[in-house]
Amino acid sequence: MRNKIELLSPAGDMERLKMSLAYGADAVYLAGNDFGMRAFAGNFTPDEMGQAVTLCHSYGASVHVTCNTMPRNDEVARLPEWLEYLQDLGVDAVILADVGVLSLLKRYAPRVKAHISTQASISNYQAASAWYDLGASRVILARELSLEEITELRAKTPRELEIEAFVHGAMCVSYSGRCLLSNYMTAGTPTGAPAPSPAGTSTPWWRKSAPASTSPLVRTREAPSSSTPGTCA
Repeated sequence: MRNKIELLSPAGDMERLKMSLAYGADAVYLAGNDFGMRAFAGNFTPDEMGQAVTLCHSYGASVHVTCNTMPRNDEVARLPEWLEYLQDLGVDAVILADVGVLSLLKRYAPRVKAHISTQASISNYQAASAWYDLGASRVILARELSLEEITELRAKTPRELEIEAFVHGAMCVSYSGRCLLSNYMTAGTPTGAPAPSPAGTSTPWWRKSAPASTSPLVRTREAPSSSTPGTCA
């Protein structure tokens, strides 16, 4: 088991990826043009994805690629080719939320680790253990959990299962990124919609301009003690 906390940073495009590496990220997570929730980020073309993997590995950093939408049937049909491509590039892990995507990853890219997205809203040790039993090597917890809840979850899950928790970022009107408000304003689908800022704005909830928003998650001041719950990133 690792003792060092992994600093994992988002990389919406190549510029942000380079900045993350320059400031010491141990790993980055990013998306291709399909299958990632952040459709309005710059994201990476297949060629850029290869460049990103090469660059990150030269820094000793890992690359986690998001495939965390809840794909429809036509999207599922395109996933095997994409997953095989990610494995060929040497991607370290895929972040996913759909059990079907997990099954496809095990079949078409067995050397790539499976990390379960915060989109899965893992809030208890039973859910975390179930994902582990299905083949996940890491779970990314629901952002609503307290440090006390994370500590209990860590104590009651297999030690081989890695636990990842957010320490900074926007909180949504619903659970861990299932953004009802963003979905409504963009006419998207509840599980696969792009995520612009309305549901993640930091405006106080009583303001008419953003009546349903919550305060952003800021746990950076707690970070020195965040190793206590047993998180790895």
